[in-house]
Amino acid sequence: MKVVFRLLIALFLCSAFISPISAQPKLYPNNWWVNMKWNKVQILVHTDQASLATTQVKLTYAGVKLAKVNRLENNHYLALDLTIAPTAKPGDVKIQFTTNGSTQTVVWPLLPRRTGKGTTYAQGVTSEDFIYLLMPDRFSNGDPSNDRIAGLRDQTLNRDSIYHRHGGDLQGIINHLDYLQDLGVTSVWPTPVLQNDMPSRTEHGYAFTDHYTIEPRFGGAAAYLKFSDALHQRGMKLIQDAVYNHVGSYHFTVLDPPMKDWLHQWPTFTQTTYKDQSAMDPYAARKDSKLLFDGWFVPSMPDLNQNNPYVANFLIQHALWSVETFGVDGWRIDTYIYNDLPFMNRCNKALMDEYPKMTMFGETWVHGTLNQAYFAENNLNIPFKSNLPGVTDFQTNLYGIAKAVNEPFGWTEGVNKLYTTLSNDFVYKNPMRNVNFLDNHDMTRFFTQVNENLNKQKTGLMWLLTCRGIPQLYYGTEVLMKGSTHPADGWVRLDFPGGWSGDGKNAFTGTGLTREEAEIQALTKKFANFRKKSSAIKTGKMMQYVPNNGLYVYFRYDQNQTVMCVMNTDTKERAVDFSAYDERTKGFSSGVDVLTDINLPFNAPLKIGAQSMMVMELKK
Repeated sequence: MKVVFRLLIALFLCSAFISPISAQPKLYPNNWWVNMKWNKVQILVHTDQASLATTQVKLTYAGVKLAKVNRLENNHYLALDLTIAPTAKPGDVKIQFTTNGSTQTVVWPLLPRRTGKGTTYAQGVTSEDFIYLLMPDRFSNGDPSNDRIAGLRDQTLNRDSIYHRHGGDLQGIINHLDYLQDLGVTSVWPTPVLQNDMPSRTEHGYAFTDHYTIEPRFGGAAAYLKFSDALHQRGMKLIQDAVYNHVGSYHFTVLDPPMKDWLHQWPTFTQTTYKDQSAMDPYAARKDSKLLFDGWFVPSMPDLNQNNPYVANFLIQHALWSVETFGVDGWRIDTYIYNDLPFMNRCNKALMDEYPKMTMFGETWVHGTLNQAYFAENNLNIPFKSNLPGVTDFQTNLYGIAKAVNEPFGWTEGVNKLYTTLSNDFVYKNPMRNVNFLDNHDMTRFFTQVNENLNKQKTGLMWLLTCRGIPQLYYGTEVLMKGSTHPADGWVRLDFPGGWSGDGKNAFTGTGLTREEAEIQALTKKFANFRKKSSAIKTGKMMQYVPNNGLYVYFRYDQNQTVMCVMNTDTKERAVDFSAYDERTKGFSSGVDVLTDINLPFNAPLKIGAQSMMVMELKK
């Protein structure tokens, strides 16, 4: 019965999302649920073929009240305020629209919430997880039949171009969940999966055009639901990539705006300054703050006005709808620092009120630990207090691991930058909620950053999988994919080897991998699966020692386990004196090298090679 119910939902979603525009009004959201805390739902009604200025609206359904009909500036829109009582039962709410004596009835399903075995969702993503970030279009093509969809603007399909679509989809990810789980991954974060009906550059997904349509070239809503179910059946989690700040220029609310201030309007195109300092600077000019928050990214990504209450409701309800419809577990928020921050607090709270275990992390590409902490839950005594649980930790990335492996050691240089950055964790309410990473879809790949130095790549991965917080791996980093964002970001978004039929190299099976690629893949798998069983790394404490001539030592520990991490960033071999770290090594007689499984007694000299790292589980 449950399987039949899920199939019916999938069929409803598919038919509702990809039907052509008709005279019948479209409703956003196109359904809701009984027993939701968010029980005052505002439905945005849209038709681009007729005026709704004189339309009368009526519904009769036990437990559902039409509280108000809001007539917006654009007569193609209405906003219906509904209140759903706790007594309401699942069923079809029939909403009647009468214009000039002619009546249309639109069904608005009121569904039961997910219950029972196999419906676990909104679990949150924590320090016990290992996130794998991928771009669906560039990971694997599991269903060539959806490579092109008639009626969509972008009909490109060319793997030789970094700007065109390559055909990857959700079925391609599903096909390779064995690989990801074997690698040690527990949570999958695909870049946005919403429909991107733009004329070009639709492969990345960040300029989507319809919040309530899953990209049909990825397989549509049925494939996304199947993907979520497949993850949960394995005990894995789904992270949705959310964009509140902007939409694509072909979004229906841009082509036909509900009201003049739906978007941030300027006399001419005005770009954001990208200066995050304007958000927290006590001396900031109002002009600079407005440019930061209200300026547009690029002309093709119009900026949403979240101070407009209809926009705010539209965005918040879509977030709740996504979690309930597709069983989302974690929420990654794109371009967090450019959003209206009080709105973000309201949106975050709505999600956490409805789903108490739900976690989220925001993209905070800023410069400085204080700047970053401003946008998250923190211990600072400041006028604005964010409720965002965690952030993408650009500080441990840009000013941490990247500097540690690439810069010569100095009083404030090299690995001292990593040490100093982590020493500032006192500003966060819970730094374990921050997401660490080596690279992502907007950055030069880590292997290129380290000039294709294998030892530095190993060091980066070992650090990623042992440091405090939540580790995130960008697809292909485990097989030495390389590329620079200069001259174009597409070079860091190339196809995962083996994701397409006929690929000569296949990272899923190991066919065609070089010795070095296979070695890094094996190292990633070894450490990720060790981490999966390590209480000290997943939930334990951290202690770090002041670096000494490029030698940096830190520990992850709890009452059951102690893990010692030794990073040598020097260009020379270094000796490790265990007595120098007796606050944590006392009582232990040896350490087992996690990579090689070799037992290393503490009474014998230990040498660590230049620009390398060693991780040991201590034994008594």
